Amino acid sequence: MNGKKIRIICENTGTSLLVEQGTPLSEVADRIAPGTAGPWLAAYVNNKIKELPHTLFEPASVRLIDITHFEGQRVYERTLFFVLNKAVHDLWPGRKFHVKHSVSRGFYSEISESESVTPGMIEQIKARVGEIIAADMPIERDKVLYDEARASYERLGYDDKIALLETRPRLYVSLYTLDDTVGYFYGALAPSTGYVGLYDLRPYYKGMHIAVPKRTDPQTLNSMVPQQKMFDVFAEYNAWVSIMGVANIGQLNTRIQGGETSDLIKVAESFHEKKLASIADTVHEANRAKGTRIVLMSGPSSSGKTTTAKRLGIQLRVLGLTPVLISLDDYFVEREKTPRDPATGDYDYESFDAIDHATFNDHLRRLIAGESVEVPRYDFITGRRQWHENPLRLDERSILIVEGIHALNPALTASLPDVTFSIYLSAFTSIAMDNLSRIPTTDNRLVRRMVRDSVTRGADASATLKRWQSVRRGEERWIFPFQERADVMFNSSLFYELPVLKNSVVPLLRSVRNNIPEYGEARRLLKLLDFFVAIPPDEIPPTSILREFIGGSSFRY
Repeated sequence: MNGKKIRIICENTGTSLLVEQGTPLSEVADRIAPGTAGPWLAAYVNNKIKELPHTLFEPASVRLIDITHFEGQRVYERTLFFVLNKAVHDLWPGRKFHVKHSVSRGFYSEISESESVTPGMIEQIKARVGEIIAADMPIERDKVLYDEARASYERLGYDDKIALLETRPRLYVSLYTLDDTVGYFYGALAPSTGYVGLYDLRPYYKGMHIAVPKRTDPQTLNSMVPQQKMFDVFAEYNAWVSIMGVANIGQLNTRIQGGETSDLIKVAESFHEKKLASIADTVHEANRAKGTRIVLMSGPSSSGKTTTAKRLGIQLRVLGLTPVLISLDDYFVEREKTPRDPATGDYDYESFDAIDHATFNDHLRRLIAGESVEVPRYDFITGRRQWHENPLRLDERSILIVEGIHALNPALTASLPDVTFSIYLSAFTSIAMDNLSRIPTTDNRLVRRMVRDSVTRGADASATLKRWQSVRRGEERWIFPFQERADVMFNSSLFYELPVLKNSVVPLLRSVRNNIPEYGEARRLLKLLDFFVAIPPDEIPPTSILREFIGGSSFRY
């Protein structure tokens, strides 16, 4: 430090501090009130995410975050995964710790060369993690030469990280070090191991379930909720992409650079078609055996409900049924009656009360009874419902497909007899960056939504990013609690889609101004997408779910 003072504006308190040039963020954090629910984990400096050891040399606006912030929760999770990786490395040198995916309000993980993770192994891991946390070991981030990073990965047998490094080479690489282990993450970590003391491990399937604190109540762990159907979908697709040799970004990049893009697209699309054909067979059998007349299709934002409903309809036609599609979006109440998000004051289209469910229930009941019904069409520009001139009526071969985020909410179809078949779909991300760095399903859907909002609604990326947390809060309240009620689940993700979406979304993300809070999230996503080798959209079929987002679909929306 040279004694020169700089002014730091603290957004958390609305005050400013004078500090010496070279002061670390951790010292600024010590001078601000503690986090609302535990220690500060990282900070946004001029809307760029920075770790607490980061030093300040220019005047800056600082927004410290703890685990109650969505990015703070990610910092906690990444740090915990690094600690768990260190514990497994210490206990069983040569074995690798894999974070597979999120499930049951936590994360599913496995240890290589273990048929199963036994309760005894979990006790050993917990004991070693306890020692690592108690020692409060520093986690250090350095820029190192490519060759140095590669040598570190080779020493530890990290083939997944080597593949990523080789397909996206850089002169310098950011490397995190925790004692004798190293890793790479595309987001911030806490400064030391002492920050992640609250967690739990339980045997789960062949591996273990990792429980983390609730973001909304960080002194309490998320309860493990059985989600067997979702787990089965993840397990099936993870096994399939492993067989395909595209389980992580490095492997996918290698196949793309090797000229295999066309084959990868064809195989991925055929997998979707095969799954939809199987679901159609099940619906057809339910129609014959139980008189099923309605298919309810739910899923969170940008899960691809509309295209999936239309593709399922084609498969049902092959079986001799007549699909009739209705979107719950057309039953939105008029705009001035739409509930408001209490956190932002904006219209809350994720709320169940944004739907005129009384009218919807009445229409379904009348349709099933054989009556003719005029169904509405919602105009998103005017915020008003319009009514079709041609009434809708079902015949004996008709199957009504209802798609919308609330389709699995039992209150939506409370007055109906048991003539429904339900499907839950989402873009369950199938590939990972490496064994420790999973790509959240929410990131996959957020990228889809930014592209779609730009193409079809004229919204820029900053508007989509600003609204995204409200969307997620609505999903957690109104959609996720009902997902296990589904008769079947469908994974709408395609392992090749982020390399395609990269072409459209990178310019959108780069347009986000650096003087707004959304800039930090835009930078994080740009960092993630930079690891993918881009795929041009030329060979994507017009019926692909990706066409719902990038345009060029042969379906009418």
